[in-house]
Amino acid sequence: MLSKKIKIELWGGIECTVNRVGDVYQDQVKRSGHHDRPEDLDHIAELGIRTLRYPVLWERTAPDHPDSLDWRWADDRITQLRDLGIRPIAGLVHHGCGPRYATFDSPAFVPGLAQYARHVAERYPWLVDYTPVNEPLTTARFAGLYGHWYPHGRSDQQFVRLLLRQIQATMAAMAEIRTVQPKARLIQTDDLSYVHSVPGVQYQADFENERRWLTWDLLCGRVTSDHALWDYLRRSGATEAELWAIAEHACPPSLIGVNHYVTSERYLDEQTPDYPGWMQSTNGRQGYVDTEVVRAAPEKRLGIGKLIEQVWERYGLPIVVTEAHLGDCVDEQKRWLGEIWQQAQAARQDGVDVRAVTVWALFGLYDWHCLLTRQENRYEPGVFNVHSGRVIPTGLDEMIAQLAHGRPVNELIPAGEGWWQVLQEVCLPA
Repeated sequence: MLSKKIKIELWGGIECTVNRVGDVYQDQVKRSGHHDRPEDLDHIAELGIRTLRYPVLWERTAPDHPDSLDWRWADDRITQLRDLGIRPIAGLVHHGCGPRYATFDSPAFVPGLAQYARHVAERYPWLVDYTPVNEPLTTARFAGLYGHWYPHGRSDQQFVRLLLRQIQATMAAMAEIRTVQPKARLIQTDDLSYVHSVPGVQYQADFENERRWLTWDLLCGRVTSDHALWDYLRRSGATEAELWAIAEHACPPSLIGVNHYVTSERYLDEQTPDYPGWMQSTNGRQGYVDTEVVRAAPEKRLGIGKLIEQVWERYGLPIVVTEAHLGDCVDEQKRWLGEIWQQAQAARQDGVDVRAVTVWALFGLYDWHCLLTRQENRYEPGVFNVHSGRVIPTGLDEMIAQLAHGRPVNELIPAGEGWWQVLQEVCLPA
């Protein structure tokens, strides 16, 4: 029986995306300066964080050839984390497409990541927790459906192919890791979203609300011939043989990692003239607007608590909020983290096995306002502001440290409501 008295753990994370646009790779670890600041890990330890999502990325360690691996940076940081008593969750690909010799639009991606994962496990056999591929569904959408990232696909066929490659690579990577470390755990992340809609495009919202589960459904062996999206996957190029192979060799997550942002709940509206042109979208059958529910219909927002309950009802597996971040002033960041913490606690009180909340982007992030499609040097601070090259606490650090030491979250949230909590008529930008 789930103990409701166990406290929610506080985890941390470094924004570490290495994505490719055209022929250019960009590296958030280098852009934030974390690559050159080993003392960052001391700052994390001082907060009281004892579990950290941390990059041991394929594209950073072996960018040019699978047999040419430079472990110097990873060796220093992983050893330092061990000495500090911080448990790493090793990320191997984070919104990446793989190095040039094995990108995920080629068959080489699956065996390539599996081989790299084996190298990591052999080098650090004491590591137990892994996320071989961060957010496979989201990455497949951005790279295969929306054209934002390499290989800039814009079709269901490319989306499905990239998604399946990442799932196959995750399964192959965990198999190799477990030959070295049999107790290895898969902590599988993806965006926890929900799509609201007006009646005229409810069919599109229904489809996207099924699609949002595909990462975890595939890994759990649920995508068989009676799955709601089996026919869609088959029409989009997936073969019966590969879908059945995934189902028959299921690799369920040890923990389901849910990433949730203020933009994760969407709203579809067919009244397109009422919105600016940059919000317009289409499914090839009908034009509609896809925007944030907090922008267009805030009264419909569910919040992460209800979405976590949906995850629990579907899978019955332990859940961790693996990213909690809001790009805003410190008080609003505190309110956002506080809301997520409160709702995670409430879900646990209702019997949901929620283990932790992860403070994401401890050292901030660059250019997520444009989904990393351009390098405009726009910076969002996290717990620390490092834009000047120095590590400056923002004030959010005080809340984190007190949460780590068990102070009730209700005592740490600033007075007043967050802007996303205020139900009011929303003025759409011109």
